[in-house]
Amino acid sequence: MNIQVTQGNITASPADTIIVNLFAGVTTPSGGTGAVDQALSGAIRELIAQGDFKGNSGEVAVVYPRGTIAAKRVLVVGLGKAEKFDLEAVRLAAATAIKQAQKLNSQQVATIVHGAGVGNLPAAAAAQATVEGSLLALYQYAAAKQKKENGSNNKIQSLTLVEFDKSKLADIQAGADAAQAIVAGVNIARDLVNMPPNIATPSKMAEVAQEIAAAHKLAITVGDRAWAAEHKMGAFLAVAQGAGEAPKFIILEHNGDRSDLETVVLVGKGITFDTGGISIKPSERMEAMKSDMGGAAAVLGAMKAIAALNLPLRVIGITPCTENMPDANAYRPADVITASNGKTIEIISTDAEGRMVLADALVYAERYNPKAVVDLATLTGACMVALGTNIAAGLFASDDWLRDKLLAAGQTSHERLWPLPLWPDYRKLIDSDVADMKNTGGRMGGVATSAVFLQEFVNYPWAHLDIAGMALSEGKQAHTPRGGTGYGVRLLVEWLRNWASE
Repeated sequence: MNIQVTQGNITASPADTIIVNLFAGVTTPSGGTGAVDQALSGAIRELIAQGDFKGNSGEVAVVYPRGTIAAKRVLVVGLGKAEKFDLEAVRLAAATAIKQAQKLNSQQVATIVHGAGVGNLPAAAAAQATVEGSLLALYQYAAAKQKKENGSNNKIQSLTLVEFDKSKLADIQAGADAAQAIVAGVNIARDLVNMPPNIATPSKMAEVAQEIAAAHKLAITVGDRAWAAEHKMGAFLAVAQGAGEAPKFIILEHNGDRSDLETVVLVGKGITFDTGGISIKPSERMEAMKSDMGGAAAVLGAMKAIAALNLPLRVIGITPCTENMPDANAYRPADVITASNGKTIEIISTDAEGRMVLADALVYAERYNPKAVVDLATLTGACMVALGTNIAAGLFASDDWLRDKLLAAGQTSHERLWPLPLWPDYRKLIDSDVADMKNTGGRMGGVATSAVFLQEFVNYPWAHLDIAGMALSEGKQAHTPRGGTGYGVRLLVEWLRNWASE
């Protein structure tokens, strides 16, 4: 979709549909909404007076100008209560309005920047959120089906952000540009999670990484079994033993040759399908395990956005990708595996495989001398029990500064995190009689024991994000259609864009 920024009065826009907004409880519109209301002889005020529009979040009304302005229709979207207004309210309002425009077969849409006026948000941030909400809501996975859902054939051709104040145009343009780069990364992550697992194999993950590298001039390494063996990645290879599909250890480097820049490493769990291995999962809902590479998908999407934004950091993206399958060669409970840092692991459950592939990836990250490493993984059902689904991911951090930066980025992006403890008590639960550690401490405290397991493989400031409850959505939010969410891309980019801020 073509995104434009123009200066002027939105009543003069040539778009077929224009979008304005209103806070809950407002009876006399102002700003762009007031200008449209005046041009329509008080039609919006009449909606309010009649009780047909209250300005609540998720509410949208349609007004037909009947030739008084160029647009064929005006959409008035609710912003909710002013005291609760934030960037997420902007995203939801933009998403609600653009989806209504799509249903009405709009082709050219113009909108005011939600929150840049009486909402008192910075113009760049408000513009970014307006475009993000719109583009995220319009995402559609190109499913392999002949019959399309109602309304899915309408493609909005353009979205124009109209701003009357010339002094805000540069900021609005910057925000709109950033949103497009970020959402492109989100949509790659969504696509990968939504693909069936016979398509989104480790080889497909590598193919997508190569496309990102080619488009943005990133350095790339794709390691196979032999490469992983050379690097003594026993934990990664153990999981891959039973996989019919060849594993791929993928490394993308943004500014990889810039030793003068601070280095950050992003690591994403890439289990492209998780049967549980020998410790096989129940068949019910196993199809959802195609999303077990949600962490790797987020890292690939984030690397695309980071490169497009040309962030002034050296950023390394690592995605260890393999299936977890139960064939005759698969690793077993009671096996003892040696990871690439020499530590030995007693296998209790082959379904605790994500932490195994992450272990070798985290060890590999150390060679970059990173200032910080963040891993993302759909790691434990225990995190979903603790925090629910589509609300927040679990955050474990060895460094307070890193924890606080990630929490702040989660609030701004609304990809929220909740801090959880790395207490030594949890480490005792994975003590082993035959190895340095077990790969699981059992059901109780499972989210924390998985984190302290990973901590055995890091020697740098590190954070672990358990995104098990966040990778898939039932489509209950306006800007998140059913299926893959792309969770983590916006969070990581927000964090890294503000890397140097206090």
